[in-house]
Amino acid sequence: MKLGQIAFLGSGETSLAGGRVFESLARQLPQPLRIALLETPAGFELNSDQVAGRVGEFLKTRLQNYKPVIDVVPARKLGTDFSPDDPEILKPLLYANMIFLGAGSPTYAIRQLRGTLAWDLIKARHRLGATLVFASAAAISVGAWALPVYEIYKVGEDVHVKEGLNLFADFGLHLSFVSHWNNAEGGADLDTSRCFMGLERFAQWCGLLPAENTTVGLDEHTGLILDFETGQCEVSGVSSVSLVRECNPEIYPSGAKFGLMELGEFRFPESGQNGISKEAWDMAVDAPPLEDDAPPDDVLALAEQRVAARAQKDFAESDKLRDQIAARGWQVQDGKEGQKLVRS
Repeated sequence: MKLGQIAFLGSGETSLAGGRVFESLARQLPQPLRIALLETPAGFELNSDQVAGRVGEFLKTRLQNYKPVIDVVPARKLGTDFSPDDPEILKPLLYANMIFLGAGSPTYAIRQLRGTLAWDLIKARHRLGATLVFASAAAISVGAWALPVYEIYKVGEDVHVKEGLNLFADFGLHLSFVSHWNNAEGGADLDTSRCFMGLERFAQWCGLLPAENTTVGLDEHTGLILDFETGQCEVSGVSSVSLVRECNPEIYPSGAKFGLMELGEFRFPESGQNGISKEAWDMAVDAPPLEDDAPPDDVLALAEQRVAARAQKDFAESDKLRDQIAARGWQVQDGKEGQKLVRS
């Protein structure tokens, strides 16, 4: 199990600051760079394809040196022809090494993703090395507890808490996220910080959370990158990130780094499949190779040498060849029918 990086953006996924975060992530991924953009958080909008499409056009230009293959995944609403449970619609997730979810409604995203094949595939791909990027509404939705922004700010409901998708439950972390942390659209007359809640209503919301929760406040045009290989978190962008425990914020400015343990008692899942349905895990692990994604000749030659080494029971040489294959962006999977090569 090789966990991919996870990045959160407070806003501005198509801004200069957002582009820098995407490029930092892309630089560490094997080519070809395949990016899947899910429409789900904005799936209730009639133009959800355009919402995701604008991000796709931005990335196509910003990451042009990486020649990205970009797929918009129209997993909009359960019980429709664009369901987050439709394996055919979700096929790009099986091959993406970067998966993005962005603007929309946090609570809508939670309703449409909770317990679905789409959400399990996202988690499975992350545990197989794919990078995940959550911006704006999507960042809120994946926490243990979600801020129901529209319901409170637009509809006028009382301050309350919604159960989120809880991405980090299998890692032993109690994390929630609030984007647009330093929003100032209200000017001098209206406090719209804390994702339009304002300080007073945010304090009420914060008081409803369990004591073990840590809330990550993401300033606009600012990102937080979690690297599980190094055990480090890095702030990137124009402003800062706040870690809020018991409603008391600790601020980390752009460029700051801190250990994953600052987020809580982090632990790796007991197994790759832990917390993921068998259907989704098998789909992710056994995805057939794409026609345009066959191993190059040098990788095939190393694979043949490895077969010969294993036949001679030279397992040290076999392991060495496996590492050489991995260094070229391919993973060897051994099974009853022999070895199979899949892109890392």
